[in-house]
Amino acid sequence: MPLNTIAPDKLARLIGTAHSPRVIDIRTADERSISGYSLPAATLRDVGNLSEWGPGFADREAIIVCTDGKTDSPGAASLLRHHGVDARTLEGGFKAWEAQGLSRIDFSKVPRPKSDAPSLWVTRMRPKVDRVACPWLIRRFVDPDAVFLFVSPTEIPAVAERFGAAPFDVDGVFWSHRGETCTFDTMVDEFGLADNEALARLAVIVRGADTGRLDLAPQAAGLLAVSLGLSRVYANDLQQLEAGLSIYDALFRWCRDAVDETHDWVSHQPKKGSR
Repeated sequence: MPLNTIAPDKLARLIGTAHSPRVIDIRTADERSISGYSLPAATLRDVGNLSEWGPGFADREAIIVCTDGKTDSPGAASLLRHHGVDARTLEGGFKAWEAQGLSRIDFSKVPRPKSDAPSLWVTRMRPKVDRVACPWLIRRFVDPDAVFLFVSPTEIPAVAERFGAAPFDVDGVFWSHRGETCTFDTMVDEFGLADNEALARLAVIVRGADTGRLDLAPQAAGLLAVSLGLSRVYANDLQQLEAGLSIYDALFRWCRDAVDETHDWVSHQPKKGSR
């Protein structure tokens, strides 16, 4: 593998984790419109304005994505390194990502005032399960800079219209419960992430906790208890959201890497005679 690059499968393992590098899609608007998709958690930027947005990623790790991994990303990554960004390119670019059948996001479904602006969402105040799980999913897999507004239920329509925010987990809107599934299920589905086995497993836990069907997964009761506890620890909804993100980070890693691991008192005791 060339220096300063990362393979698609290795990047796919990092996306969704708490310390994932920032993914910056610098394909042109025409190139993006041809496919209609981008990488999960990708930030869309115009390479022609790099001098303006590049310093904002200083002291961070970033993966730069162009169409083929050769046309624009090597030069852009090199320039970003001059701005103090730990920048690498995606080997083979977006074409290689697609060729490996990795998850893609339909960016037309992400509510942004403009293509390079953070997405904006609005929901009911005092979140419990879905209204923390969904922001976690969006921040980790859709838009790391997403902004969430928590308001009273009667204020949601006006706030959504005035600020162009997408309402979620509210009756009668697109991003909400469907049948026996919850809003988290809807987002996993609509954003094209259903092929992620860890997210599919997590969705069952969230659904069980959010809809009162604790029999769906043994972990659902624990998630509900922690969620209700967090809502009482924090009076500020945004502070509660930030605290809740780490809960879902841990659950996601359990769903992906630790479902077969066990723990008990005996197995962690030193053997007799050992020091």
